[in-house]
Amino acid sequence: MKQTKLRKYARLIARMGANIRKGQDVLIFCELDQPRLVELLVDECYKAGAGSVKVEFNHQPLEKLHVRHQSVTRLAKVEDWEIARLQHYVDTLPCRIYLESFDPDGLKGINQEKIAKADQKSWPIVKPYWDKMSNRYQWCVAAVPGAAWAKKVFPGLPKGRAIEKLWEAILFTSRVTDDPIAAWEAHNQNLQHRCDYLNALGIAELRYRGDNGTDLTVGLIPEGCFIGGADTTVDGLPFDSNIPTEECYTTPMRGRAEGVVYATKPLAYKGELIEDFSVRFEGGRAVEVHARKNQALLEQMISMDEGAAYLGECALVPVDSPISESGLLFYNTLFDENAACHLAFGMGFTNTIRGFEEKTVEECRAMGVNDSIVHTDFMIGCEGLDIDAVTRDGRTVPIFRRGRWAFEV
Repeated sequence: MKQTKLRKYARLIARMGANIRKGQDVLIFCELDQPRLVELLVDECYKAGAGSVKVEFNHQPLEKLHVRHQSVTRLAKVEDWEIARLQHYVDTLPCRIYLESFDPDGLKGINQEKIAKADQKSWPIVKPYWDKMSNRYQWCVAAVPGAAWAKKVFPGLPKGRAIEKLWEAILFTSRVTDDPIAAWEAHNQNLQHRCDYLNALGIAELRYRGDNGTDLTVGLIPEGCFIGGADTTVDGLPFDSNIPTEECYTTPMRGRAEGVVYATKPLAYKGELIEDFSVRFEGGRAVEVHARKNQALLEQMISMDEGAAYLGECALVPVDSPISESGLLFYNTLFDENAACHLAFGMGFTNTIRGFEEKTVEECRAMGVNDSIVHTDFMIGCEGLDIDAVTRDGRTVPIFRRGRWAFEV
């Protein structure tokens, strides 16, 4: 891949994604792939004004070794220095950049029950710190090709060519054009116009109907709203948390989901794939799931805590989005969720509440925002999906028809 294009991508992540402020610290989390892009990104972060940039590398084989050899108690232990680090993050609010390149099957065979038990033990300790940072800092998730991931997407190609093809797909769907910043400003504006239309309707519930058997009704929070494109911190600082993104999304009302929904793409979760699954909701809760592959992992996910079986997100994405039209199945939620309408189990977004800047996290959750250790998106969009909005004044307004927007902006 040409270095000039990679430089533009790194600049986009630093300036449009994280939107680094002068003197702000930056944390970059990544796998051991594409070190040249990481180097370019660190450089662009400093050029954007970063005070310091720290990189933390992860490696799936090491994670498997840790889980194999450590006890649940040891895996769950949060050291004093880790608590001190979290408090430091609360005090300094560094930007966070996540570069995804992991193998979709990279943790296959790992003891998922052991991981789940460790997460359940450690989460109550670290959660208060994350709540204190909620909506107060910028973050961005982007991607670079890993060799195993590239071969998963392009199994018929040699490794080098597969990586190059995945680079092309990532940069195209991320709008890395001659002027990526201008392209993203226009894209954010278009998504905002769609959200403005949706928010003006006064939607009480969304009704999903699909040719594949999906028949689901989800209630929305009266004080909630749709957002898309750029997010904002409580101080009004914009940033693009996902590169790419095509969604207009909101947080539904906890406890208000009825019916059945069928997934339309595989779900990459904890380094394994859950495939061909459906979920039935009663009283807002997932009460029955079926999956052709990894059903036990799906059941484990929705039982991680009390909130894991409830919905935390409803996102609208047309089937004619650039990612969908690429014809690729990425086996990566960052991309696949932006090719199709999706829902998410678990934690909801407090920044979808109007006036969240003046509210505490607890006040937003009291309005109906779900809380959980997990936030896991799963894709439900397809050519055969229709969505209607039922408004608070009793109207039924078409939102999607045959998987596409039913209105123009």
